[in-house]
Amino acid sequence: MPDPTPAAYSPPPAVPPPAALREGGAADAAAVAGLYAAGRRSAYAALLPAALLDADAAEQELLWTLRLDADYGTPADTPVLLLAEDPDGAAVGFAYLVPDGGAVRLEQLHVRPDRAGGGIGTLLLRAALDRFPQAPVRLDVLAANRRAVAFYERHGARRLGRGTAHFPDGSRLPEYRYGWR
Repeated sequence: MPDPTPAAYSPPPAVPPPAALREGGAADAAAVAGLYAAGRRSAYAALLPAALLDADAAEQELLWTLRLDADYGTPADTPVLLLAEDPDGAAVGFAYLVPDGGAVRLEQLHVRPDRAGGGIGTLLLRAALDRFPQAPVRLDVLAANRRAVAFYERHGARRLGRGTAHFPDGSRLPEYRYGWR
């Protein structure tokens, strides 16, 4: 005979947020360079030759150090790095925003490939849009990068036009221009 005593209720375990966000700086250059290289390899593997994707990987830490340590003058002209971290402090994604006149360019948004689809990109994008609530935010996305196109459209980006992305090896690929506000 079944036990008539009701089982004690235990709530489901708390789901931790996908990541914590903070503003980054030059000390984060190595982590950002690693995320950038991994994100490009993952997103563009079917679009660009591996040699091109790996060509500047060794220089990325220096490039990100220069970007993140530069003096851009006024705060209104200074790019912003938003860094997403696991509870243990490991970087799992970033967004890099560059003021451009009265608008802001979302130059980069990358999530560690093994964490893609877990809400980190959404967290970063919302924070990026919230960081500049009055400014139009713009970005370019390779047209063949269907995952990124779907992500930005799902989050309210409007397609504003078309362009062509130029790569160091002479490759050219069509891209879409997107924006909010």
